Amino acid sequence: MTTPPVLFLSHGAPPLADDARWTAELARWSASFDKPTNILMVSAHWEDAPVTVSPTQRKVPLTYDFWGFPQKYFEVQYDAPLAPELADEVAGLLSTKGVDVQRDESRGLDHGAYVPLVEMYPDADVPVLQMSMPTLDPGELVELGRALAPLRDQGTLIVGSGFTTHNLRWFNPRAGADSTPPSVSSEFDHWAAETVESGDLDLLERMLEVAPAAHEAHPRTEHWAPLYIAAGAAEASGATQRATAVDGFWFGLSKRSWQFD
Repeated sequence: MTTPPVLFLSHGAPPLADDARWTAELARWSASFDKPTNILMVSAHWEDAPVTVSPTQRKVPLTYDFWGFPQKYFEVQYDAPLAPELADEVAGLLSTKGVDVQRDESRGLDHGAYVPLVEMYPDADVPVLQMSMPTLDPGELVELGRALAPLRDQGTLIVGSGFTTHNLRWFNPRAGADSTPPSVSSEFDHWAAETVESGDLDLLERMLEVAPAAHEAHPRTEHWAPLYIAAGAAEASGATQRATAVDGFWFGLSKRSWQFD
């Protein structure tokens, strides 16, 4: 088995699963590398301190952490196997850094996890563990990622799931999914592409200070923050290739997603 890459993907709202282009992009992406042993998913939609992981003892329903959408989105199922061994490995790695890991045996995968996984691994045959973000501090998240880097050698696919730009005030259904994005979204997307692919983690951590339109692209940084865990894990595990796997915009939001090898 080859070492899995590390991913950051823009997961979108539940209706993004109806976008044939996006679903095809995710399917092609996951088919481009070997199926991992298991998946560690860090979603923008789970902030909890201390670090907490999803159920390992029994399967629970998905977390439909949204509202105002048609009923069909509340009926999606994703019955992936549990990953108790991965939970133990995460706890062991983080404990060496003085980080306590708790388990929430009641919280199912949220839409930042299952919406993309339905497209990437539709057979739900890869064990999945979701991990919370205990903070939005860039440096702390990078360090968490670095601590988790050895998981790659055991076949774990580490995925940060957020959105490269995330300002819902730009969302205009009447304009159409392929409408021209706001210039500030394009400007931030261009900066993000250059900065991630340069491997400059210090600059990446200073996003709010140095990126064009940073505060407009991310009024709150929870959808950008999973990138820090992914980038930290990639750097510490020796990944030298940083490539855009998905690009383009959806209702003005940048879908840019990266693969680290």
